Amino acid sequence: MLRIDVSLSNTLAGHQNPIFTVSPGMDATTIFTGGNDKGVVEWDLKEGKFRRILCSVPASVYALQLLEGEGILVIGLRNGEVWFVDIEKQSLISKVQTEKGAVFSIKVLPGKREIIATGEEGMAYVWSLDTYALLYRFKITDTTVRVIEPSVKAKQVAFGDKDGIVHLYDTTDFREITKQQIHSLPVTALATADTSLLSGGRDAKLVRLAKNDLSVLESLTPHMFTVYGILPHPTLPIVATISRDKSIKIWDVLSLSLLKNISIERGYDAHRLSINTATWIGNQLITAGDDKLVKVWEVSAQEN
Repeated sequence: MLRIDVSLSNTLAGHQNPIFTVSPGMDATTIFTGGNDKGVVEWDLKEGKFRRILCSVPASVYALQLLEGEGILVIGLRNGEVWFVDIEKQSLISKVQTEKGAVFSIKVLPGKREIIATGEEGMAYVWSLDTYALLYRFKITDTTVRVIEPSVKAKQVAFGDKDGIVHLYDTTDFREITKQQIHSLPVTALATADTSLLSGGRDAKLVRLAKNDLSVLESLTPHMFTVYGILPHPTLPIVATISRDKSIKIWDVLSLSLLKNISIERGYDAHRLSINTATWIGNQLITAGDDKLVKVWEVSAQEN
């Protein structure tokens, strides 16, 4: 069993409204955040302070996706726009649009030079990263799709919808492979972990699914309320979950046994409102949410 040590190294304040999304920056010393402030903020993790406003936007920011190696940040907005911004020049390279409603999730399709996003109306949109042209548009469901999770090895992409259904598609031709009712309320988080897919929902459940057919392998209730993020560590065999219940929990990725509970009740200077978003930067777990704060946690693991 691993022993996990967690300490808060910094709290970054400056947002005036709730934060919905966080992205790694160009290197391990910076991150980007967005939310209800109508601007994307860049933070300096080394100095522990605000760096700059990357760009102002006309609506709330729901999704951020870094294009590694290209110096571009892709921004999904509440008004259905998707912006491609040059990070160094702080300039808008391209702007594309979904047909209706907010863009809740944007992901790169590995090995394809394509990016996929979902609109509020249950449609998926695939754009070329070379020309920004719309390549595919297809309907997943009649309701909102909040989360997308591509699988690099399997050439598949999973979508989680408002009815609690997970949909699995082939990324070569975007045909549906299967779909399964997994949650009783909306799917709010998806993550690829080892050989399985992890799904989190507003029903506070965490479910391990088989990647090939979405059959349920394991199910537990990790939080009191909505699971807003499932974050496998880049190298260690652990996964973090974040929730509307204001807690962060760290689990063994294989057994899903609880290794650490990080919350105010456990004596940590943790979030006081819903935690909406998180990302790993090496061994640092970055979390942010409705309390308008970004918290930087140092996480280390030792074998017991």
